[in-house]
Amino acid sequence: MPGPPEEAPMLAPLPRAGLGEGDLAVPWEQAQAALALPLARAAARLGALDDRLLRAPTGWRHRLALIEAADLSWLAGERVAPERLGLWLALRLAGVQEDAQALTRVGWAVRRLSGGLGPEEGLQAFLGRHEPGQGAEPLAGRIEGWQSVMAEAGRLHPLARAAFGFHLWPMAGLGHQGDRLEAAVTAARLAAQDCRGGAIFAPLSLHGAGRGPNDPEARLRVWIEGVDSAVLKAMRLLDALDRWQTEARDRTAKLSGRTPGRLLAVLAEWPLVSAPMAEHLTGASRAAVQRNLTWLTDHGLIREVTGQGRYRFWSIDRA
Repeated sequence: MPGPPEEAPMLAPLPRAGLGEGDLAVPWEQAQAALALPLARAAARLGALDDRLLRAPTGWRHRLALIEAADLSWLAGERVAPERLGLWLALRLAGVQEDAQALTRVGWAVRRLSGGLGPEEGLQAFLGRHEPGQGAEPLAGRIEGWQSVMAEAGRLHPLARAAFGFHLWPMAGLGHQGDRLEAAVTAARLAAQDCRGGAIFAPLSLHGAGRGPNDPEARLRVWIEGVDSAVLKAMRLLDALDRWQTEARDRTAKLSGRTPGRLLAVLAEWPLVSAPMAEHLTGASRAAVQRNLTWLTDHGLIREVTGQGRYRFWSIDRA
């Protein structure tokens, strides 16, 4: 008779300090040297985004965080549109066919990309996970292994170090039920460590990252190109948002009361706004909110996107 089947192989934890973690970072240091020019270009553009956001309203950073989390939602196994994510965060509204658990995970990403403590201040607290061990190694041990190896990569630029940490994540056994959303959010925060507080995270474009040859230079090249592209996309969004907000302020200056200004701030912060949502976020009455939404729509500053008589939603018109 054949013997008993072998047990499924467990993902071994990363080695502790003193057992050669620095060897894992050496190829990435060589890749960084080979890609110095595109790395410098991406870092300069991220610095420009950081400077732009330092002078921008706080709501702009929230809008970018929400859009980034929605873009990364596929890593959690489900694509969540920014509009649906905004409704979930503001009013806890979800469609009958939507996965509330996925929305919760992507909502976590928005909060971590919006501010608060970073992964360098304690990865376990940053992740907010305290599940028991998987296999032979508890969560705290797996986190310690990842942090130990990352400590040996201190000579890497934050953008390259973030890429290294992202690709190290599954080796450390930190993937949560197969998704890599936590790895991406952690890397996005690490990549912005040299920023001055405007850009709390570096926008990422991970379609293709982690695929292809297991070569640090090839992977770092894809990572840098993704960051460069995502930062340019974010800057274009901010340019359009700035133009809209300037025009909206000028055209609503004659309106009385505080509701118009508060409503404009809400519309700039959230991709999609309903009347109940605007009422909740501005603190104004339903009548005042509805009156101002109608005025803004009639003057071409916002548009109603559903075409319905009830359950309507508005978005800024950046065309």
